This record gives sequence, structure tokens and C-alpha cells, in this order.
Amino acid sequence: MNDTPAEVRRMLRTDGAALRVGLSVSTLEKLRLTGDGPEYIKLGRAVVYKPEDLDAWIDGNRRKSTSVAA
Repeated sequence: MNDTPAEVRRMLRTDGAALRVGLSVSTLEKLRLTGDGPEYIKLGRAVVYKPEDLDAWIDGNRRKSTSVAA
């Protein structure tokens, strides 16, 4: 990981990431377990998310119709 100190300070813990994407902490944790959530980084016991990874995950889940398979 080659993140600068400023980038590390911008990272969000699970509660902040959940607020940013509009999900509950529990849902974000479940998505992390299944591998369906946004990319994350483990720093010791802490889980953090880069804001740009959250935005990319949101953009990657865009749909035009409920009848189109994900």
C-alpha cells in the first residue's frame, strides 16, 4: 500500500463508509463477508475504505431496469 498520510486520513471506517453509501453498518459488513461490497483495506483490526472505492462500487451497481440481470 503506497498511500500518502493525507490519503490515509481520508479513509473511512465502516460506519463512515455506510453513511456515504446509504447502507447500514450491518449490511456493509455482510457485503464484505460475501465479497459483494466495495473494496476495503485492513489496517490491523480496523477496516477502512477509500472514498473513491466506495464511489466506484456505487457506479458499478447502476441498473436501468429491474428486469436486467445483475
